[in-house]
Amino acid sequence: MYDIRKKLSGTIEEDLKEKFDVSTSIHFDIALEEGRGDLTTSAAMQLARQLGKKPADVAKAITLSIKKMEGVENVEIAGNGYVNVFLDNIFLGQGMDSVLEECFPKPTRDESPVIVDYFGPNVAKPLGIHHILSTSIGQAIINLYRHTGYPVIGWSYPGDYGTQFGKLAVAFAKWGRKKPVSEYSLDELLELYVRFHADAETDLSLEDEARLAFKKLEAGDSQLEAFRLDVVSVTAKALKSLCDRLHVHIDKETGESFYDDKMVPILEEGVRKGILKEGEGGALIVSFPDEWKLPPYLLRKGDGTTLYATRDLAMIRYRLDSCKPRAIYYVVDIAQSLHLKQLFATCKLLGWDLPELEHTVFGHMRFADAAMSTRKGTALKLEAVIDRAVEKARKVIDEHRETIKTDDAEKLAEMMGVGALVYGILSQNRKMDIVFDWDKMLSFEGNSAPYLQYSYARARSVLRKAGSDEIKNSKTGDLTPKDRYLLKNILLFPETLADARDSRMPHRLTNYLYGLCQAFNSFYNTEPILQAEKDLRQFRLNLTALTARVIKTGAEILTLRVPERM
Repeated sequence: MYDIRKKLSGTIEEDLKEKFDVSTSIHFDIALEEGRGDLTTSAAMQLARQLGKKPADVAKAITLSIKKMEGVENVEIAGNGYVNVFLDNIFLGQGMDSVLEECFPKPTRDESPVIVDYFGPNVAKPLGIHHILSTSIGQAIINLYRHTGYPVIGWSYPGDYGTQFGKLAVAFAKWGRKKPVSEYSLDELLELYVRFHADAETDLSLEDEARLAFKKLEAGDSQLEAFRLDVVSVTAKALKSLCDRLHVHIDKETGESFYDDKMVPILEEGVRKGILKEGEGGALIVSFPDEWKLPPYLLRKGDGTTLYATRDLAMIRYRLDSCKPRAIYYVVDIAQSLHLKQLFATCKLLGWDLPELEHTVFGHMRFADAAMSTRKGTALKLEAVIDRAVEKARKVIDEHRETIKTDDAEKLAEMMGVGALVYGILSQNRKMDIVFDWDKMLSFEGNSAPYLQYSYARARSVLRKAGSDEIKNSKTGDLTPKDRYLLKNILLFPETLADARDSRMPHRLTNYLYGLCQAFNSFYNTEPILQAEKDLRQFRLNLTALTARVIKTGAEILTLRVPERM
């Protein structure tokens, strides 16, 4: 379909240049609304303002150019200058080949990579439900780039350093259970951390002990470093199974500790260039120009210890030197907006040659069920929520035994439960607060993973009955409006992938897949497929097979899995 539109645009642009002596770019959208044809453009209205002419006159020139082209059945002017193009069935069907190509990953381009910074868990703590935002959104963005052939590095930056280790080391020494750290669970380590904070409210000396312990860790204390590494190992083992369930695959991981020996050169550079000024007690601070409207940025405390910000700065320098990326996207929540603005601004003041730096922001999580938002002040654990989602999916399967067909109910429940949770996050605009709603997520009717999974399984069932899922050459014949509507939805897939990737907005892909499933189910419910006459039967089987492939491809990009039977 892209080639068809490109050909149309090229011809029109040449004709307009000859008629009006103007160079312009014409873009056609695939039209899904009834009565707007197959392709539509508003270029006449935009060009009319540029030329000082009536939109209708420019639209007329565009229609004259289009009418002479092969495959065009009709062209109409609508409203204030919209041009609607009606294609013949054969011409419209030619776009299916390019969609099929988009269902397979493209070869990786030979160019500088994109880095997606995501999944930054804190060591020694179980993941909370809010961690699914960065994890799922980040992985979906990575998959969009990788599937479309762009080199991309999904980079995890766990919090495996900092004063939290001083606190944990003090707590372990005081209240540990006389067993090696390697035998602790994450929940047990969290208990120690929580106890430290509870006792520190009345015993202020604990905070001083923790700061001293972290200072020793930074100075290279071997015992504290061995303790830290054991805690990191316990955390890594616990998180791996969770990542596997979420279909999250980290390409590169460097925790905060990795930058321990890389911070001093950055601080020295900042001092040398006059960017860092000494504050109270020897602290190092960045002050920004007044017009930037940013508060001072602390990069070293008065006691000589570094901060999260210091390591973030060293991390950017390391990434620039080791990967030479063309862009770094930080998939981080809105609470980090000021920190990232200060971080990026500091890089500019240092005069570094920077790629695109973007805070790929997402909002806070809210709960439709108020009872889920808090549990006696304790954060909801992600693993517990996933288990609950799978359990709810099991109940849905049991309640629909008459209509749900599966050879493995447990596997299907895992697909549905995890899929519902992740899709429920990704189907929302990441820039807004994200609402967590069980009922919507597990619905078979609305914009949900089970609806998408059911639609895929339905398409696969038709193909099994036909005895083949191959897409074969066929005549288009006389297509009904439902045939054409489904076909046009399918043809939107390539540009939807590009749009979701370039905007880093996964919900645009979920919305597309939902619309495609609606179009397919409407087609399935009204148009005979297996009972159609020979040529139309094969064409409709092609539509069904391509729909299934697009759904599966899109779902896997979004980290979901779809069942062959349901």
